[in-house]
Amino acid sequence: MDLLYIAIGLAIGIISGFFGLGGGFILTPVLMLFGYPPIVAIATSLLYSIGTSISGVVAHLRLKNIYWKTAITLGISGVLATQAANPLVVYMSNHHWDKIVIPVLYIVLMGYFCVQLLVKRRKKEQDRGATRHAFSLPKTLLIGFVSGFLSSTLGVGGGFVMVPLMISILKIEPRKAVGTSLVSVFAIVSAGFITYAQTVSLNYHLGLFLIIGALFGAQAGARLTALYNNQKIEMYLGGIYGVTLLSVTFQLFGIGTIGLYVVSLYILFLLCLFLKDTVRHFRKKTRQSA
Repeated sequence: MDLLYIAIGLAIGIISGFFGLGGGFILTPVLMLFGYPPIVAIATSLLYSIGTSISGVVAHLRLKNIYWKTAITLGISGVLATQAANPLVVYMSNHHWDKIVIPVLYIVLMGYFCVQLLVKRRKKEQDRGATRHAFSLPKTLLIGFVSGFLSSTLGVGGGFVMVPLMISILKIEPRKAVGTSLVSVFAIVSAGFITYAQTVSLNYHLGLFLIIGALFGAQAGARLTALYNNQKIEMYLGGIYGVTLLSVTFQLFGIGTIGLYVVSLYILFLLCLFLKDTVRHFRKKTRQSA
């Protein structure tokens, strides 16, 4: 079972490093599908996201994909929001509302971002590349607060809200949004986890083996962003939201196993795609150097 947890941590870590999402927004519903109570799944996912964000930040720092001013502002605002969200989650858990409210909130948000990334008409890639990011304090504070609140409420790193909002509102190109979000995610999930650790009994054995896989996966995922253009990153990200939406919907109707298969198949598809394109990239470099 420990090897399974390492494999799950590795796979989600690659996705986390590639999309800048912390990984919790995938891990939380997966743990719920494995039978863990929502509040335990949330707290464990926050612990896991600490590992993925640290590993991802190190990789994106080398790639120069971080806007530090934006990242720090998002982090401060997000940390404050986590403190406001925790009492709400504990209250819902005590009244047994969490098994309905949290999945429904997931579905609404996943649906919104899926539409934003896959259905909404986008500008051409060259036009987006020409749009320069200009720091906006009010917009950045708002995005950070919303992301931090949802991070503690849903057990996600906050990046799954930050990344699409930074792309659409702050006009940050996807690669920079990914790297910048991971810095903020680290601050937000750390604050959220410390708060939960004081009130929730955690399975640290589970968390440890998930993080072992995440440390390697997030590094690999961050480096993979160099192989894809911004439009493809957005498209694959939209797919992540779509399959997670389906999995949580299946869970609400009591067929969570199907949801687990849906998420697993899409992640497997992405991992196979990443492997194929990595091999192609190295073959191309080998031919050029020969």
